[in-house]
Amino acid sequence: MKVTSKGQVTVPLEIRRRLGLLPDTEVEFKVVGDRVYLQKAAGKARRGAALVTHMRGRATVRMSTDEIMALTRSE
Repeated sequence: MKVTSKGQVTVPLEIRRRLGLLPDTEVEFKVVGDRVYLQKAAGKARRGAALVTHMRGRATVRMSTDEIMALTRSE
């Protein structure tokens, strides 16, 4: 694998899947001697939390939790 002129590399799909590196996942680089380690950034908001924050307050229909659950269950 080569580093591009912009300093970019492609993390192989198998590694991204194994480590859960989804789009917009924050990562950190750790240099130890002459090696570089890539890891998920600790303490950062996870993708799910960011999605929930983004969606909060966007509902257009006022329903109770019981009403929503009734819609999702088969009768």
